[in-house]
Amino acid sequence: MSPNGGDLDPQVRAFIAEVEAAGAPPLEMLTPADARALQAQFVPQLAGAPEAVARVVEREIAGPGGRLPVRVYAPAGEALGALVWYHGGGFTIGGLDTADPACRALARRANCVVVSVGYRLAPEHPFPAAVDDACAAARWVAENAADLGYPSGRLAVGGDSGGGTLAIAATFAARDGAVPQPCFQLLVYPATGRGDGTPSYARYGAGGYLLTASQMDWFWRNYLPREADAADPRACPERAESLRGLPPAFVLLATCDPLHDEGRAYADRLERDRVAVRVVEYDGMIHGFFTMPGVFDRARVAYDDAAAALRAALSAG
Repeated sequence: MSPNGGDLDPQVRAFIAEVEAAGAPPLEMLTPADARALQAQFVPQLAGAPEAVARVVEREIAGPGGRLPVRVYAPAGEALGALVWYHGGGFTIGGLDTADPACRALARRANCVVVSVGYRLAPEHPFPAAVDDACAAARWVAENAADLGYPSGRLAVGGDSGGGTLAIAATFAARDGAVPQPCFQLLVYPATGRGDGTPSYARYGAGGYLLTASQMDWFWRNYLPREADAADPRACPERAESLRGLPPAFVLLATCDPLHDEGRAYADRLERDRVAVRVVEYDGMIHGFFTMPGVFDRARVAYDDAAAALRAALSAG
């Protein structure tokens, strides 16, 4: 049962049964390279038919660690603004291909340019490499509005899971003057802390809901080999002393997700610190559903909701 009383969505229940029947090894039992290869096998099934956009361009920009790959999605017609998107995957797996469904959907539905960022992954590149890449990409998108084809100043940041954490880190950098200030942040079940003390972590992290506590521990160990780094708000945003001065937020949560409660708590903190925030919860959904429109119909509903909020924010500038 989910926190607000609904059972697992039937499509989620069927998908989990299929995953369990396939007998794939737990990610935390694999090397990072093998985990990435395993995930890549399922990308076409999870993504479904790609949504059409005007064009998709692969580029490389200068990053702190060398050339940083980005994928630029252009909408049909004049863009309202731009969204810098950071993919999920526990800072260890995932990439431009896993983010493709969401980026296409948001570019099309919100009528904006979307720049998906292929930041460096752990454990090869532990914290703060991904944060440094995230900030460099946001800075590049802000400085190249004319080239990318959107009105200067109408910039948003967003991401799912660990990508949401990176989007938050970019807003912290913007508040400190290191990155141009975005007008909006789109956070999809973000990882805002270690989370292991919350009811949702205990209830949904034990197994049977795709993401497990063991996997989360593996992700965090890869990303934060130095335990002291967990105190850094760029790694665990819940550690920030204040959230005042951050841009308005749309927080999208899945009710049957170990990260549900920490995402909800972060949204509540935004509200207490006088940041405009809207939260939408998807009953019966699990962590990762946002990037699986080939499996879950409600992923496309979430795209509509997120794009509507993004479009309104970019229109307002």
